[in-house]
Amino acid sequence: MRMNVSAEPDPAGTRPLSARSVVLSLLLGTHPPRLPVKDLVRLVEPFGVGGSTLRAALSRMVAAGDLRRADGFYRLSDRLLDRQRRQDDAVHPRTRVWDGDWEMVVITATGRGPAERAGLRARLAALRLAELREGVWLRPANLDRPLPAEVHRVALTYTARPGEPPRELAARLWPLAGWAATARALLARASRADHPADRLGAYAAAVRHLLADPVLPPALLPADWPGGELRAAYAGYRRELAAFLGARDAGS
Repeated sequence: MRMNVSAEPDPAGTRPLSARSVVLSLLLGTHPPRLPVKDLVRLVEPFGVGGSTLRAALSRMVAAGDLRRADGFYRLSDRLLDRQRRQDDAVHPRTRVWDGDWEMVVITATGRGPAERAGLRARLAALRLAELREGVWLRPANLDRPLPAEVHRVALTYTARPGEPPRELAARLWPLAGWAATARALLARASRADHPADRLGAYAAAVRHLLADPVLPPALLPADWPGGELRAAYAGYRRELAAFLGARDAGS
């Protein structure tokens, strides 16, 4: 069953949502992330997903390890619980006052295969580090989070103050203009979406985009940076979904 979503060209990168995407979006925005199938059947209906389509998608998701089923509830797998934590952090990043220092990570491990190297690069990017040159990653030291043990096992970490002007360095490391343009397009898309599936699609794209926000100190950002506005819009939508879930629960 196709969902009733807009087919217009989409420069913001939103896309039609499958039944799997609807279920994951609802569970990723729910705390704790678990729902009984009877509630899921009611909840996905406004998004254009029928009961038989939902049940088939749930079976595939359990088989693929996306969901676990126990005690009559479907809940996120451990892998997707980690994704939910990253999404929560993307909406409410933990920062501290920036004093001009930068984090630097220098990869020292050798003999890794292509898949392992690609996995490490993805992990460092998820930690909002940027690659200055091969094996050297850095960012302003304004995030209130330790680097995980897996990074320390393969790299040396330093505190540094690069000689290059920090605003110029930040602009070289991250595509700030492109990120901001996509964020504004997503905000516009969300503001004009009136069908539940269109809104869910726009905000699912918004939270994916927030995962790529470098969360730089304000002094290093271009004027009118839309990161805070996109976070506030997504947080408002998540509250809306929570109220929707609560109303459904109250009516069951």
